[in-house]
Parts: sequence; C-alpha cells; structure tokens
Amino acid sequence: MSDTILILGACGQIGTELTEKLRSIYGKDNVIASDIREGNAEMMSAGPFEIIDATSQEQILSVIQKYKVTQVYLMAAMLSATAEKYPLKGWDLNMTSLLAVLELAKEKHIQKVYWPSSMAAFGPTSPKMNTPQQTIMEPSTVYGISKVAGEHWCNYYHEKYGVDVRSIRYPGIISWKTLPGGGTTDYAVDIYFEAIEKGTFECFLSENTRLPMMYMDDAINATIQLMQADAEKIKTRTSYNLAAISFTPKEIAEEIRKYIPDFTITYNPDFRQAIADSWPQVIDDSAARKDWGWRHQFDLASMTKDIITNLQAKAGESTEM
Repeated sequence: MSDTILILGACGQIGTELTEKLRSIYGKDNVIASDIREGNAEMMSAGPFEIIDATSQEQILSVIQKYKVTQVYLMAAMLSATAEKYPLKGWDLNMTSLLAVLELAKEKHIQKVYWPSSMAAFGPTSPKMNTPQQTIMEPSTVYGISKVAGEHWCNYYHEKYGVDVRSIRYPGIISWKTLPGGGTTDYAVDIYFEAIEKGTFECFLSENTRLPMMYMDDAINATIQLMQADAEKIKTRTSYNLAAISFTPKEIAEEIRKYIPDFTITYNPDFRQAIADSWPQVIDDSAARKDWGWRHQFDLASMTKDIITNLQAKAGESTEM
C-alpha cells in the first residue's frame, strides 16, 4: 500500500519546503498539507490543503479518515523566542498537538509519526562542545522544556504501545525560500535577506556566539531519510542529535563579504542572547550517522554561495516584473 502523508504546520519555515519535497517523492495527491490558516498561492494550488488546528484531535482524525492517511509529520510548533513571550500558549500548542497525534497512532489510525525536537532541549548545564546524544538536559526555555517532555512522551508511546514515532533534534535551520518564524537562530536567515536588500544587518546576538546550524536542504533530506529507514535501524526513540555546521555571526558575515564586499554588521544583543548562551556550540550526531547513515552536504561556504545566488536571482526577477 502506498503511503499517504498529512503535514501539520505545513506553512512554517520547515513545513513549506518539506511539503514540496514530499510531494515530489510521493505525488502531490498523496501529501496533504495543513495549517491553522491558508498558505501562499503556490502551497494552496500544488496539492490538497486542509485547515486544521493542530491541538484538535478531532480535526486531525477527520482529515486522516478523509484521505486514508498513513503517516503524520507534526511540524506545528511555537518556536523559542515567541514561546518566551507567550509561555502557556507555547506549551499548549507544542504538547497538546503531540499527544493528540500520539494517541491517534496508538489507536492505529496512522502507522508512523514524525515529530521534530530541537537543540533547545539542551540547557546551560549540558556540555557545550560535542554535546552527546545522551547527556544532562535541563532547558531554560518553554520551548526547550516542551521538547524534552515531548521526547519522553514519544519514547513512552513507542515502548508502551509500539507507536512508530521518529524524531530529530534540529539545529538552527537556514533557508532562502521561507521567512523565519520566531526562533533564536533566525538571525542566520535574516542576515542574507538584509545583506541583499540593504547591505547592512543589526544582529540580536553577539559576534562570537557559536551555534549549530544546518542548511534547509540537509534538514529536509535528513527528515525524509529517517522516516524511510527500516524500523530496526531506529535505535533512539526520544530524538536523534543532528548536526552539520557551527559558526558565529562574525563568521557568517565574513563569508557574505566574499559576494557583497561592502556588507556591514552591527551587534545589539537582546533577550535571545541568554537563550543562545544556554544552547550547545557543537553537537555530536554520531548516533544518527551510525544508525541510519546520515550525512550532511552543505558547509558554510557552499550554503552561502547557494543562498546568495538564489536571492540575487530572485531580486533580479522582481526588478524585471
């Protein structure tokens, strides 16, 4: 039987590109995009789309039954910086949506679940360099607390009920296609847009704040690779560490200057600095590489080249219109 996939939170930064990639693999009619509000014109016209509140188990089940869904990718979440402003709303969205989907999997309405965790699950007491797969996890943010709790719920449903749920702890994700959605690593997305449009950027983190990052192409490929792996290869049912590159705002600015020599950057750290300081600088993802063959493709140089090439081409198209 062929898989039919439902993506909750398809209009978010990762969800948008994940939907596009999954449709190219499984066929547009077999990938149902959904969010709490309509997506852009391209999203709405490219395949089935449903309005779903991800905290409503009833709404999710209705769509699962309508399309005979076999897999759910739960991408709906309130990210770190936004959740710090609205802590109870952040907790409610992040936890209620996960438990709703896990219950549906337990009741055999779906066969497989994907739920993303994050490096935010680590905290100030976690090792900063080569952060291990299993280590101290005492997060200091609502987002991080919800991720640690979610990881253990995933493991619980797998151990107790046999639910095939899989997860990755994403580092900061960088894309030129979709604007960021309220995360602490979002400076590394904004900086490229501002470099092209204005030639200058004010960073909300200090210049030497090193954080683990990943180009969107690698994140999407890792997600799908994990979901397509044989179940016996998945040894970790909390969430897998995932890593590619680590850099500072200063280093990314230097890379941008290779293409935009006059680019300038200033630093004005805000409340997000404390969040960033609580996170790892370099993550050990050897378990993912060993268990299911994860390999990243992009480093800082190749990522910057690809982003700037695409953004400049996009800017040229809009000028011609």
